Amino acid sequence: MRLYDTRTRTVETITPQRERHLTLYACGPTVYRDAHVGNMRTFLLTDLIARLARLHGWQTTVVQNITDVGHMADDTGLGGVDEGQGDGEDRILRQAEHEGRGALAVARHYEDAFHRDLAALNIHPADHYPRASESIDDMITLIAALVDRGHAYVGGDGSVFFDARSVADYGALSGNRLDELRPGHKFDADIDSTKRFHADWALWKKAPETRTQLVWDTPWGVGFPGWHTECSAMSIKLLGTSIDVHTGGIDLRFPHHEDERAQSNSVTGTDVVRHWVHAEHLLFDGRKMSKSAGNVVLVDHVADRGMDPLALRLAFLQHRYRQQMNLTWAVIEGAQTTLDRWRKNVAAWATSPSEPIPDELQQGFLSAAEDDLDTPRALQVLRAVERDSDLTDGARFEFFAWADRLLGLDLVRRVGQATEADPLPDDILALAAERQEARAQRDFATSDRLRDQLAARGFTVTDTADGQVIDRSDA
Repeated sequence: MRLYDTRTRTVETITPQRERHLTLYACGPTVYRDAHVGNMRTFLLTDLIARLARLHGWQTTVVQNITDVGHMADDTGLGGVDEGQGDGEDRILRQAEHEGRGALAVARHYEDAFHRDLAALNIHPADHYPRASESIDDMITLIAALVDRGHAYVGGDGSVFFDARSVADYGALSGNRLDELRPGHKFDADIDSTKRFHADWALWKKAPETRTQLVWDTPWGVGFPGWHTECSAMSIKLLGTSIDVHTGGIDLRFPHHEDERAQSNSVTGTDVVRHWVHAEHLLFDGRKMSKSAGNVVLVDHVADRGMDPLALRLAFLQHRYRQQMNLTWAVIEGAQTTLDRWRKNVAAWATSPSEPIPDELQQGFLSAAEDDLDTPRALQVLRAVERDSDLTDGARFEFFAWADRLLGLDLVRRVGQATEADPLPDDILALAAERQEARAQRDFATSDRLRDQLAARGFTVTDTADGQVIDRSDA
């Protein structure tokens, strides 16, 4: 597996530090609104890396954080603003006031919507979804250690700041230089005035008396965490001091990931993240998605137009993750047409005797996927298999079912499965297990013979990317 490392600016071979066990940390959503399709493209990147690792037989541990406190409308102090609303208000609190309900109720609502969107796009769940609001003790421990090590200091108002000049290689990820950074938009003059250097950032912020939600008592007084603090605390706690791959959108490279890297490395004394991988921006109809432009598209909008959300996943796969992509409704509709055709063909091919996948086709697909997730080239291999009249239908089916373990397009639809109320008989389960073993050994003659035996007993078999599905013929 080779991926483009943002820090080294090169495509690097990914070798897990623990043998055949890849660790991944993914920046998750700030749950103050529905995630739009640009966000979902970034989350797909992590899914593809994990799927490719599993296709190689590696184990994976994936952690994706949930930001439910601390993400400000402008968290940089260096000029960036959120859709023109440059102020120091927590995004969760601002949305809670707008909706007239509690901050955590708002956060849980949009967190649930985030998980529904992941499922709709067939993005496998992470192993852990730590919430910032439930990781405060870990953040306090991290901040205290940074102060003890001389990398952080307490400002005049009780806020705690990271000393950017204490890190020799600050800017290695983003390419920024401290001596070139200039103060920009000041969202909180009272806090900023207590900094020693304008590029320092708040690890912990003193809460104003008017803030009554999402605050905690700490050795530095009542306050709340800085946005960057959470990822350092949660990633180290759950994955340790050496993480194979850290993913996120390219917009997080600076300041969020640059600051996170400085914090994590300073508290551990080592380069915690071995590879930083970022997904590029997504435009819709040629423009950045924003409320002001009126072009924010959600996963639900795709379904509302009568299309499968997995058509959106296919549309993403038609472009490389680190290339800027211009999405349009025509592109999604075209992907839906391809998805429908492939599923129809796979269903027809499934009735034919299985045959091995030609090695050159399998290697062609794998080499594309391994080459910095070149999914457009991998899809070209699928189209070549679809058109190749020299291949049997059984070989085509096996190839599409296998390739879908990475693509995640649900090309083999599951229908009519047995339920707890109507379980399969033990002898049928035994035949199914024997057939599964035959397929694992690539003994397709035995596999087809057992399929015929099951058919004679009134059961049909559908092979999917995740294994075989046994249906009652009259289901």
